[in-house]
Amino acid sequence: MKVFRLDDLDLERAQERGAYLRFLNERHFSMGLYALEPGEVDTQKPHGQDEVYVVVSGRASLTVGDEVTDVARGSVVFVAAGVEHRFHRITEALRVLVFFSPPES
Repeated sequence: MKVFRLDDLDLERAQERGAYLRFLNERHFSMGLYALEPGEVDTQKPHGQDEVYVVVSGRASLTVGDEVTDVARGSVVFVAAGVEHRFHRITEALRVLVFFSPPES
């Protein structure tokens, strides 16, 4: 069994001075914690894997392809591999669990 605490993961991510921390890498999927503060720019590029975002806290808008939606705690969003996407208009510190399948390399 592997058990993680979001507060510990967020602290580790902050200590590494990055917006993203991959904390699990298994055979069929990987997971990470993504964090953006109000006013920060999301610079991510399309990924080679399908991904699911689960918003743990915060508020922002998310553009996926040509669609835009507002996200907040409890939002779950699927993004297909290769599709342009980014968070923007971040109004509250954003913490997002990210699931990739197949796993990130």
